[in-house]
Parts: sequence; structure tokens; C-alpha cells
Amino acid sequence: MEESGPAVIGSRQSDLNKSFKLAIRSLLTTCSKEEFGKAFDRFSSSEQNSLHRLFIQVITSLHENIENEFESLCLETQVGAALDTVEQFVEEQSLDPLFSEKTNVMDVVCDLTTAKKNEICYLTCMLERVEEQNRLLKARLELLKKGRQDFSGMTEVVEKLRSGIAYYGTYNNGFHDPELIG
Repeated sequence: MEESGPAVIGSRQSDLNKSFKLAIRSLLTTCSKEEFGKAFDRFSSSEQNSLHRLFIQVITSLHENIENEFESLCLETQVGAALDTVEQFVEEQSLDPLFSEKTNVMDVVCDLTTAKKNEICYLTCMLERVEEQNRLLKARLELLKKGRQDFSGMTEVVEKLRSGIAYYGTYNNGFHDPELIG
């Protein structure tokens, strides 16, 4: 069921968002007016102030754009749902007293690969079986079509034979035979 209120963010997703914002802030920090003045010492004080304000606006806008793009990508790729699932699995495993040893990732990869190969083999066999059934049905259909054509030709032959026999029996060598008509 979907809730109508705001979505609850899991701790892993929250940690990801915090880490990303910290990384962006440390990369895109503003410098003090003094440092900015030293970098642009050839400009007048008013020009330096204008450039510094412009620099702060650009950095602020860049922060917002990057954060919005990150959030958009997370929504598109459903990172939150994946992290919630991971968090749920971790909770289930930590609460499970029988799950005492850590899962080996390579074992999981091997098991998953084996399962997928088995599934591919099964589906391939099913496909081959269906293709064979289709081939047999087509062959049977062709035989039935040929039989119907052969049968329609046979009716014409039988009718000709009947009329020939009737003609022969009725008029034997051009003479009328009363015993055959009788």
C-alpha cells in the first residue's frame, strides 16, 4: 500500500544524501573576500566585490542544481527503494539467530549464476519442445490439406467410373442388354 504522506527515508538513504551534500559542499566552498581579493588584485575594490557576489551566486546555484540532479537521478533509478531493501535484509539477517556466519558474495554470485543457467536450460528445452510440436502440427496440416485435394480428385474419378460402368452396362457394345437393366 502506498501512503499519501511524505515517504519515509531509510537510514541508508539518509546517510547517502548527507554524504553527498557534505562532499559537494567541501568541493564547492566559497572563499573569503580577502582570498578573492588576492586572486583578483588587479581589479578595483568595487569590481572585486561584484565579482565575489557573482561567484557566491554561481556557487549557490551550482550547489542547488547538483543536489537537484542527484535527487532526480536517485528517484529515476529508485536508489531509495534499493537501499530500503538492503536495509530490510540487513535487519532480517541481524535478527535471525540462525544467520551466524557472513554470506560470501562469491557463493551468492555462483548460486545465482547456476540458478539462471538452469532457468535458461529449462526455457530452451521448453522452446525446443514447442517448436517441435509446431513442426508436427504443420506437417499434419499439410497432410490433411493434401488428403483433401487427393480426395476431391478421387470423387471425380469415381463419378467417371460410375458413369462409364453405367454406360457400358446399359449399352453393351452398342446393343441394349435387358438383363443388366433389370
